[in-house]
Amino acid sequence: MVRVPILQLGDVLLVSIQIDLEDRSALQLQEHLAQRIVDTSARGVVIDISALDVVDSFLGRTFATMAAVSWVLDTETVVVGMRPSVAITLVEMGLSLKGVRTALNLDRAMNILTVRATGRPRAVPDRGRPSWMPVGAP
Repeated sequence: MVRVPILQLGDVLLVSIQIDLEDRSALQLQEHLAQRIVDTSARGVVIDISALDVVDSFLGRTFATMAAVSWVLDTETVVVGMRPSVAITLVEMGLSLKGVRTALNLDRAMNILTVRATGRPRAVPDRGRPSWMPVGAP
């Protein structure tokens, strides 16, 4: 059985699934994530599935259950990195992933969680502008 690591970035937990999960490993991840939310008082969870080529109906339902459990624990879950083929498969299977928020990438997911926590979008540094140049300068 494989154990998926859960990393903490501030008050957000990051779960990056890099391998195809067996059903038992997915259920273990669900329980482990719930306990980590309680232990860390996390305000958000990001589940990265960009390495997955296939998501079956069981794993899709497991994501929905993880999001529902997180919501009950006052934590929002965002699934990121879904490949188009995975999205098409989930829709064709009729799996709605009710309650699961999705984002194209980690940056957008962090923005969603920041807006929920603060009501404002996350401040992102402008890497194209020298720090000495005032905002609005040509």
